[in-house]
Amino acid sequence: MLSRVADSILWMARYVERAENLARFIDVTLNLQIDIPGSAHTQWEPLVRATGDEESFKKRFETFNERNVITFLTFDRDNPNSIVTILRAARENARSIRETISSETWEQLNAFYHFVRDAADSEEVRESPGDFFMEVKHFCHLLSGVTDATMSHNEGWHFANMGRLLERADKTSRILDVKYFTLLPRVEDVGSPVDDLQWSAVLRSVSGFEMYRKRYHGITVERIVEFLVLDREFPRAIQYCLAEADNSLHAISGTAPGNFANLAEQHLGRLRAELAFCDVKTIINQGLHEFVDGLQSQLNLIGEGITETFIDPQPVA
Repeated sequence: MLSRVADSILWMARYVERAENLARFIDVTLNLQIDIPGSAHTQWEPLVRATGDEESFKKRFETFNERNVITFLTFDRDNPNSIVTILRAARENARSIRETISSETWEQLNAFYHFVRDAADSEEVRESPGDFFMEVKHFCHLLSGVTDATMSHNEGWHFANMGRLLERADKTSRILDVKYFTLLPRVEDVGSPVDDLQWSAVLRSVSGFEMYRKRYHGITVERIVEFLVLDREFPRAIQYCLAEADNSLHAISGTAPGNFANLAEQHLGRLRAELAFCDVKTIINQGLHEFVDGLQSQLNLIGEGITETFIDPQPVA
């Protein structure tokens, strides 16, 4: 496969996954305001922090309120990480590889982009955004299903699958890290009903609340970290995402499972091995923030390895 095509498919999938995660985070924050009246001023800033755009936001808005944050993260065409900008990038990548993806995938993504772009000028959406973000999630689910059902599961599909899963692992780690430090501004809230509602919101942001409750009875930080980081069956858990991304990576390269023939496979295999022999006590004792920092550094190395191996290979000296 041409490196240009591989790069476009990879980033098309990553951008769509990124848009879905933003919609999830915003939708859960909207619902949390209803569950915990008076909490609005503490809920919106962490959302911007999770995207790494706090400084950019402060240059343009004075306060972290619902309207400003939703505008910035959803409809702001000058914000490179807003949903509308991300989907525009996904659409441009898809446009350049229309001969590789299915026509149904292109049509769904094109409709998705126009839906969000048109909503930017709708006062109704700004006044009542909950239904809009629900529709964004539905578009993402439809696009994922259409791609899976109408594309041959060849190299192109595996690049898309790998990009989507690596992005998902990154976003799960980011929301867990940001919420861990900013969710509870007061120590006296720990273990309270407010505490349960807040951590339930973390689970809902990754659609994990129901699956978590089927496995665990009580809500604790340790169990949530274990579920979202180390679970091997939940589709948005970091360990699950990395395992499936590794399967696609090996399908692309043809390397036997458990071996590596390039930097991407080496970095991803090392990270998977670390998580396989890790437990939640080790993560908590190390410090969740420090653990996530290290995890994201390794995810960056995996991305660089993919680029060096498949997208921009360097000539052998």
